[in-house]
Amino acid sequence: MTEISAWDRRAAKGTPALAARVLELVASGQASSRAELAGLLGAAASTISLTVAHLVERGLIAEEGTQSSTGGRPRKVLRPGSNDEFAVAADLGGRHARIGVVLPGGGLTDVSTVPFVIADGPEAALPRLAETLEALAEQRGRGRLRGVGLSLPGPVDIASGSVVLPSRMPGWNRFPVTAWLEERFGVPAAVDNDANCMAVGEHTVRPAQRRQTIMVKIGSAIGAGVIVDGRLYRGATGAAGDITHMRIDAGADIPCSCGNTGCLETVASGAALVRILRERGADVSSPEDVARLAMDADPEATRAVRRAGDYLGQVLAANVNFFNPDAVYLGGILSTLEPFVAAVRSQLYESCHPLVTEHLAIERASLGADAGLVGAGQFALQRSLARALSEAGAADQFRAPAPRHV
Repeated sequence: MTEISAWDRRAAKGTPALAARVLELVASGQASSRAELAGLLGAAASTISLTVAHLVERGLIAEEGTQSSTGGRPRKVLRPGSNDEFAVAADLGGRHARIGVVLPGGGLTDVSTVPFVIADGPEAALPRLAETLEALAEQRGRGRLRGVGLSLPGPVDIASGSVVLPSRMPGWNRFPVTAWLEERFGVPAAVDNDANCMAVGEHTVRPAQRRQTIMVKIGSAIGAGVIVDGRLYRGATGAAGDITHMRIDAGADIPCSCGNTGCLETVASGAALVRILRERGADVSSPEDVARLAMDADPEATRAVRRAGDYLGQVLAANVNFFNPDAVYLGGILSTLEPFVAAVRSQLYESCHPLVTEHLAIERASLGADAGLVGAGQFALQRSLARALSEAGAADQFRAPAPRHV
C-alpha cells in the first residue's frame, strides 16, 4: 500500500464523516467504484481515492478485479472488507415476523416467516425471536455475524433505541430494544420504524440517480420514509414522513388513536378498511382478508380499496408537490392491489403540478415484503462498520497534524 504523506493527511482534514459515508455506500451496494463514489458524494476524485485508501488499509473495504468503464482505465471494484460477514434481521408485524440474513450490498437469503405476537410485549416476545435469529446465525456461521436489525411497526427514537408511544404495541413504550439486542447477541444492533427500513431497503436496489424518493407502507397502519439526496431523512426529532395523522375531510368524525379525528389512518389504512367492510356486513378480520376479497373482485371491497387509494393520493399530492421527488414507492399489503395503486397514481397526476409529475415514477416496491428486512439488515451492517471504523482509529488518521512552528 502506498504510504500516505503528511501533506495528503492535511488535505484530507475533516473527512471522518466522508469515510463513514463511503463505507455506507459501498456496504449498501449503491457504489462499487471510486468514480461512482465521487459522483454520488460530489467530492474530488483525489479526496475519494485517499479516503478509500485509508479504508482499504484497515480492511474495511477491499478492491478486486475490474469493471468496464466508458473510457480510460478499467475501474477496480470496491466491496466491503469481508464477503462472509452478515447481519440477521427481522421485520415485525402484529402476528408474525419476517426474518432473514442480510449481506453487504443488500443481498438477502434464508428468508422465512415465523410466529410473533407483538401484543405479548417485549419481555415475552423478544426472547423467542432472539432464539430464532440465533439459530439462523448459527446456520450461517455465528463468528461472522456482524449485526442485528429490527424493523418495528411504530415510532422509534433512534438515540435511545426504543419505541415511543406506539398505538398497537402494548408494553413496548420506551423499552430499550437496541440495548437488549446488543446485550443478547454481543454485536451492534439497529432498530427503526418499518417505513424507514423499507425506504432504505428499496433505495439500495433502485437506480442510483433516484436520490429523492418517498416510500409509503400501507398495512394495518400507514407510514412513510423519505430519502433526500440518497440518504434517509429523519427530520429534527426523527418524525419525518409521518403522514398517518394528516387530517382529511372524509374522516372528520372518526376518532384516531392519536386523540384527534379525521386522520388519514382512519379512512385509508388496512385497519380502517377492516372496520369499514365489517360495518357493511363483510366477514373480515385483517387487511389480508380485505386483500383477498378485493382480488376476488368483491364489489364492496374493491370500492373501499379504491377509495382508500384516493385518500392516500390526496395526502401524498401535497407532499409530492412540496418535495418534488424522483419516485414514490408503495409497499405493504394494500400495495399489492391494482385498484389501490391505480387510485393513488390517478390522484397524484390529477393534483400535482405537471412539472412535478413529468418524470415521477409511481411504483410498487420492487423488493415487496422484503424491503423492510433488507433495510433493517443494512442499518445493522452500517452500525457495525461505523463501530469498526471507530475502533480501528481511522478517524484519527484523518485529523490534520499539528502545525510545526518554524
